Amino acid sequence: MLQADVHKYLKTFFTENDSPVLEESPGHLHVQLSVEMDKALTNRPFYWQYLEKIGGVPNPWKMTVVTDEDQAPVDLDKRYDRKAEAVHFGSPRLHQVFELTKEQGSHVRMYEKVARTSLSAHSLPLLPWLNMNMKISYEAEKKRDRLVSIGLCLTNGEMIEDFYDHLKYYPLEADIPDYCFTVSPLIKPLSGVERIRHQIELIVRSEDHGWAEEAELKMAEDLALLQTFYDGAEELPDSFHVEQDAIRRQYTPKVAITVINGGLFYLHQHPLAVKKTRNRWLH
Repeated sequence: MLQADVHKYLKTFFTENDSPVLEESPGHLHVQLSVEMDKALTNRPFYWQYLEKIGGVPNPWKMTVVTDEDQAPVDLDKRYDRKAEAVHFGSPRLHQVFELTKEQGSHVRMYEKVARTSLSAHSLPLLPWLNMNMKISYEAEKKRDRLVSIGLCLTNGEMIEDFYDHLKYYPLEADIPDYCFTVSPLIKPLSGVERIRHQIELIVRSEDHGWAEEAELKMAEDLALLQTFYDGAEELPDSFHVEQDAIRRQYTPKVAITVINGGLFYLHQHPLAVKKTRNRWLH
């Protein structure tokens, strides 16, 4: 996961949790936390317990996160009341945000808010799309992660990668809009999950895995070097096996796929046809 992805993910997370971005550069976000986000992220339960007990006026924090030190203003700590916090993939703060995202909505069901101008005399169909957002972790001597988002149309099997990038331009709501009806899926959601899982496997298998080959070569070299230390020994001691296991754990290539969240979205427009603007939508 690149730092640009971290920046985009955090911006979306805060915006969709009623925590507007007050100031932004390519390397930082300065955010006004909502009360709920303050309670979830700042770890100050006594303040909130006391405030609620006396009926005081909430004063949630403003949070500054640095997503790219090279592109962030150099005077952030002077500019804001609280110290800026560097956030990167693997940092506790980003892990906390991931966990919070899971708690809030690991699975959602939403409907496209159809613009009134497109309504006709007949009801409009909403097609079911299954979306899964996942993290792929590549781990050997080093670790690298990246996010993938897949959308699967449950009526015709069409699959779209980077689905979230298209989905975020839809106006969505929790209830079916007036003058619309949902189309029954021909592919069951559980079957859809299996199709997406298979697609992710195809993506991973088609990638360049030179990193894994390099790790296995290093592992073979270290195991051979370890063996030389015990050449001539009549019986290998426990320490040999402990070190051997440690080398294998360090270098053995692994690919892990973790589901972050997902949802079922009923859409009238095709995701690839949605214009990147919300202004044309009428409320």
